[in-house]
Amino acid sequence: MKLYLDTGSVKEIREAASYGLVDGITTNPSLVSKEGRDFKDLLLEICGIVDGPISAEVVSIEAAAMVKEGKELAKLHKNIVVKCPLIPEGLKATKQLSSEGIRVNVTLCFSPTQALLAAKAGAWCVSPFIGRLDDVSSNGMELIRQILTIYENYNFTTQVLVASVRHPQHVVEAALIGGHICTMPYAVFQQLVKHPLTDNGLQKFLSDWEARPSTKA
Repeated sequence: MKLYLDTGSVKEIREAASYGLVDGITTNPSLVSKEGRDFKDLLLEICGIVDGPISAEVVSIEAAAMVKEGKELAKLHKNIVVKCPLIPEGLKATKQLSSEGIRVNVTLCFSPTQALLAAKAGAWCVSPFIGRLDDVSSNGMELIRQILTIYENYNFTTQVLVASVRHPQHVVEAALIGGHICTMPYAVFQQLVKHPLTDNGLQKFLSDWEARPSTKA
């Protein structure tokens, strides 16, 4: 499973990228607005840090405007993936952009039927928001299972990008059921490596080493 960071923070991206384990980045208008920077300049800096798919979302809501905006974003760098919302106009734009060889991440997916339509429109990936579903007492991970089954049934090449990840258990469940990509906030990425027994064990090893009998003559 590929691991993406869901952020617009260059500082967070640089730190996570130093692990050598970040496969891509997802951004959205909310994350970008927090940075207070020119959108295109920010995207180019991110592309210079992570050599992988970088999702950049359009902010238009009409298909023709989305297509125009998407083409401009795609021209910025070979790694840019255009994000379009899962609305009728977004599907129209996805069909047009994908037909011209531009990768599209169809975002804000909350149902299997939406995911089916995204795949038929030629989406490079679809982003189901599992955490937001959990927030309203729906089973976000069950949606991932359903989408994966549908895509396998019909040999769709659209990847399932598990989004709105809230904690490491979401990452574990996504990996167990075969999610292609999992994107997460920096805080969750940090938690993936943490375990108290690892920390305690290392501390014990080091303290025992320091307390070893001297071998000096």
